Amino acid sequence: MTSLVGDRVVVLGGSMAGMLAARVLAEFFTDVTIVERDELPNTVEYRRGVPHARHAHGLVARGQQILEAHFPGLTAELTAAGITSGDFNGDNRWCFNGRRMRPGHSGLLCVPATRPVLEYHVRERVRKIHNITFLDGHDITGLETTPDRTRVTGARVQPRTGGGAERTLHADLVVDTTGRGSRTPAWLRELGYAAPREEHVKVDLAYTTRHYQLAEDPLGTDLAIIPAPTPAYPRGAFFYRLPGDENRFELSLTGMLGDHPPADPEGFLAFAKSLPVPEIYEAIRTAEPLDDPVTFRFPASVRRHYEGLAAFPERLLVMGDAFCSFNPIYAQGMTVSALESLTLLRHLRTGVLPQPLSFFHDISADVDAPWDLSAGADLGFPGVKGKRTVKTRLVNAYVARLQKAAVHDAEISNAFIRAAGLIDPPQALMRPRILLRVLRHSLRPAS
Repeated sequence: MTSLVGDRVVVLGGSMAGMLAARVLAEFFTDVTIVERDELPNTVEYRRGVPHARHAHGLVARGQQILEAHFPGLTAELTAAGITSGDFNGDNRWCFNGRRMRPGHSGLLCVPATRPVLEYHVRERVRKIHNITFLDGHDITGLETTPDRTRVTGARVQPRTGGGAERTLHADLVVDTTGRGSRTPAWLRELGYAAPREEHVKVDLAYTTRHYQLAEDPLGTDLAIIPAPTPAYPRGAFFYRLPGDENRFELSLTGMLGDHPPADPEGFLAFAKSLPVPEIYEAIRTAEPLDDPVTFRFPASVRRHYEGLAAFPERLLVMGDAFCSFNPIYAQGMTVSALESLTLLRHLRTGVLPQPLSFFHDISADVDAPWDLSAGADLGFPGVKGKRTVKTRLVNAYVARLQKAAVHDAEISNAFIRAAGLIDPPQALMRPRILLRVLRHSLRPAS
């Protein structure tokens, strides 16, 4: 039986990070309250607080594994909801510079649920945990602390409608999972602490998404066509089948550094035609659109270095996008939140409340590899501003050769998918066997 470490914990934000944190915290606290400003739906639908949910989402392999461990049977539920799963490499058409990586069996399960579907199923699982309560439709107005401001004792909340009064939710622990708009840096300054140093990689990214009814299925047995952006071909896309109807498809076009996919139908179609793979344009050019294109903009990846602070109030933690927000084209955000939930579990198993700076040090290690992958790849685009170390330049040059070699060699493709899926560390791509195969195959002409 798990030993309790406290009576009440308040989780600020009903995000995926918040729900994963609550799932872990429920084992160690008598009561867990999730505060969310949105009115949380009881059905599969978009919500205002997750504007990017209208666009393509990906849960990479390690994230899928952790969610299944937290919620056994979740994958089967998603399958029953009409989502077709497959192999991350063998059943997806990954394309770089207009060429498809050679497919192979990676052994990693891909479950391509849309964000509203995935969030709904996770939320319903969390609702069933007896000591977790959702307090939705509430703004978070601030923190409560001891008079000397060294310890957080709760959070102040207020109903968004109805004119309800502000009240304090007293807690033994408060966890901020409110996302990239987190107010913890401002709260720290108000309490007399330093805010964390922030690291920004400005990508000026936009997604524009439209849904189609197709007369014919262009994918066959594949799950998706994914032309990934590269410095040579910076426009990208995610094109995949929606659950419940084999002829309904979602197309999210991506463009960086201000080269944004247009939201007018003609411009959207022209952008799709410009992609380095023709299959997507050919599939949609005469298809029936189901809606108008919708755009979401993402200005920059942001990493807040809480682990570098000299002082921090006790009984307050920060997780998820509030800690580090990633460029979404790499599909790492939900999986990093899942990794952080495992770190939270490890700290709680010590039988005491987590010490913030120690916790931040450990989840910073969870962030390191995916940040190096995504921020380093973004710095491969000449227009992205940032410091390019010798290591960054060498890694990007090597990855370009690896992507070229992967056209010919499924073992290289599988190694790339395992690293991108946060199963293996990035260094695994430079193991001698893979390195030799990259050097050999990168010299071959593309077919």
